[in-house]
Amino acid sequence: QVQLVESGGGLVQPGGSLRLSCAASGSIFSINAMGWYRQAPGKQRELVANIISGGTINYADSVKGRFTISMDKAKRTVYLQMNSLKPEDTAVYYCNVVAVPHGLGPRGFWGQGTQVTVSS
Repeated sequence: QVQLVESGGGLVQPGGSLRLSCAASGSIFSINAMGWYRQAPGKQRELVANIISGGTINYADSVKGRFTISMDKAKRTVYLQMNSLKPEDTAVYYCNVVAVPHGLGPRGFWGQGTQVTVSS
């Protein structure tokens, strides 16, 4: 029904930058929200940033001023530009989309996860 493909993770030095991408495909009637969560070892999954269909953008306090979320509606793709990366940003980053599949009600979908490691 709906598939999410993430890319852009990797190893980067502190202070460096990465750009994550997440493309949605499948039988999608509409998308209500797109965003990013992350989970570090031994920690609970947390919201990093998301965009609601009406235009509202939310950021975790820990990433404000450093990360920027954006979306290309035509490509059904959400991006996360991560600047000034810190070791504490190290985590598996998961794309999340709230979408309405054809013939169904709205529901959440998860990407496969992409590893971001910030280390010297």
